[in-house]
Amino acid sequence: MFKREPQLVSGIPEGFISAVNMDAYCCDSGKAMSSSSEDLEHYHETVLLEEAVHFMAPATGKVLVDGTLGGGGHTEKMLEAGAIVYGIDRDPEALAYAGRRLQRFGDRFIPVKGNFTDTQALLEQIGVFKVDGVLVDLGVSSRQFDEADRGFSFSKEGPLDMRMSDEGETAADIVNHWDEADLARIFWQYGEERSSRKIAKMICEERVSRPFTATTQLAERIEICSPRYGKKIHPATKVFQALRIEVNDELGSLRGLLDTAESFLAPGGRLCVISFHSLEDRMVKRFIKQTSAEEIDKKEWPAPRPNPEYFFKNISRKPIKAAEQEIKRNTRSRSAIMRVAERV
Repeated sequence: MFKREPQLVSGIPEGFISAVNMDAYCCDSGKAMSSSSEDLEHYHETVLLEEAVHFMAPATGKVLVDGTLGGGGHTEKMLEAGAIVYGIDRDPEALAYAGRRLQRFGDRFIPVKGNFTDTQALLEQIGVFKVDGVLVDLGVSSRQFDEADRGFSFSKEGPLDMRMSDEGETAADIVNHWDEADLARIFWQYGEERSSRKIAKMICEERVSRPFTATTQLAERIEICSPRYGKKIHPATKVFQALRIEVNDELGSLRGLLDTAESFLAPGGRLCVISFHSLEDRMVKRFIKQTSAEEIDKKEWPAPRPNPEYFFKNISRKPIKAAEQEIKRNTRSRSAIMRVAERV
């Protein structure tokens, strides 16, 4: 088991946010931070909290990573169990909030600004080479989704942004500048939108006279282009999902984490992934299947051979889903699926 040695950290590398300067960071972030109990309670509704913490098995001396820190709900439970937790997030507001919420744990909580896809590199920058578990809760946090200015929701008017960080290309950049074929491709590939070509054509025609700048503007035009006709979900749902995935390179980020997890997880270390749509879950399911098989076989081979990518054993034989009680309390948890693997 790896234990963090303070002397390994010389200076503060880029991306690392010292627990002692978190108050200054909160002020510099440009976001007014309140530490009232009401704000702390309602920042984000943590999904699969008890289930995730159970499989991460936090304990005194264990070094864990919460790759999607968000409001800090999962991290708080792991810290309460005595673990050391590195909380990674690319959203400055989330880091500022979590820093306030978790400051009582002192230097056992270490916030890190960055993308979980770079977990290995971010840890190595601060002298950490092996950890006992990594948890990622994919998708958009309740706070991000409910805040109109972030541009994730088509039900609230806001800028067409959708970035989980404060950097990079926005949804408006994509909608107003990508060609028709590329728009149709991501609407189909990431949103599985059947009217992908029709919607892409409409966008390219209409942006000539009036660029798309607001969430409701785009949603209204999609609804006109592809009417509801008894659909249970809003016609813009899949297009917004596709844009969000593209803006934040969500599938690429997940792939990067999966490809490097075996390098920074100690033997017995757990990989826990909570996903919210089939594209992510399929990727995780296939990865665990591929890396938990001791042997591989092909028709042309006389006998099975050792699997060179055998790094994990499958802990969650079946997908772990929210209980009915949690779904009643938080309807967004209905689509959450967690899968767990353990480093051999």
